[in-house]
Amino acid sequence: MAGLAAGVSLFGFSAQAAGDLNLICSADVVICEQMTNSFQKDHDIKVNMVRLSSGETYAKIRAEARNPKTDIWWAGTGDPHLQAASEDLTQEYKSPMLAELNDWAVKQAESSGYKTVGVYAGALGWGFNTDIFKAKGFKEPKCWADLLDPAFKGEIQIANPNSSGTAYTALATLVQIMGEDKAFEYLGKLNANVSQYTKSGSAPVKAAARGETALGIVFMHDAVAQAVEGFPVKPGAPCEGTGYEIGSMSIVKGAKNLENAKIWYDWALKADVQSHMKDAKSFQLPSNKNAEVPKESPKFEDIKLIDYDFKTYGDPAKRKALLERWDTEIGANAN
Repeated sequence: MAGLAAGVSLFGFSAQAAGDLNLICSADVVICEQMTNSFQKDHDIKVNMVRLSSGETYAKIRAEARNPKTDIWWAGTGDPHLQAASEDLTQEYKSPMLAELNDWAVKQAESSGYKTVGVYAGALGWGFNTDIFKAKGFKEPKCWADLLDPAFKGEIQIANPNSSGTAYTALATLVQIMGEDKAFEYLGKLNANVSQYTKSGSAPVKAAARGETALGIVFMHDAVAQAVEGFPVKPGAPCEGTGYEIGSMSIVKGAKNLENAKIWYDWALKADVQSHMKDAKSFQLPSNKNAEVPKESPKFEDIKLIDYDFKTYGDPAKRKALLERWDTEIGANAN
């Protein structure tokens, strides 16, 4: 009987663990591929991974709510994950790994009714090409205000907040620092210096690394990743203070491969898995307290962080209002 029970248990596990997993990854494609390949080596599960930005993923999950095509959404800024949770597009799951996570990751889970969880964190700032700055005699920016220098006309890139979680974090950050009207006044002036609003949040600093633009407004760890690759990129944090992201993970409500989604969820929160993110030049702060923090990662204690209001700016109505105003006042006047 014991042998039979063990056999049933083993069969039940392997039947549960086999099959497919439909994953959307909202991090850089290199870490998306590393995570996918690493998971498939450890599990008898085929991962169908698609790389989409946070804003694009939120829109896709919302559009497919009646017939979900996605099982799990890994990474990307926390605001859209919170929006999806508040609209009941994702489902509650309390991972047994929660006890190993940093407080900020657990708070993300608690604030969403356990419909999302923090997987990494990173501060907003910029990365600039030191060669271009030297050749053109630009002064190194220390503050948000410095980016309005007329010398930077056509020299700055930032993503579009409709598609990019990074850019939405920047928008929400400026509103919290300056107040909404002053923030849009600032963005209107900044627009004169912006050459392109990209779709992806990390694209501006990649363009800076290639010498296509002088500066990209991005999460600082994305700037560090370019510097580690050997490009002449230097990260910076604004003196007035800055916001930060809690990269998150959510299981889609109505997921066709729910058990496999839970297996990925628990696996992605493990210390050893998060410790290997640096192998893909991902320098965010890991959410597992026992994970190795890369020495290159920008540390929160070295940056002036604002008390970023995730609840308010993760609210769908607030997001919609801010994006509509951005489209009218900034997007419509983009260069």
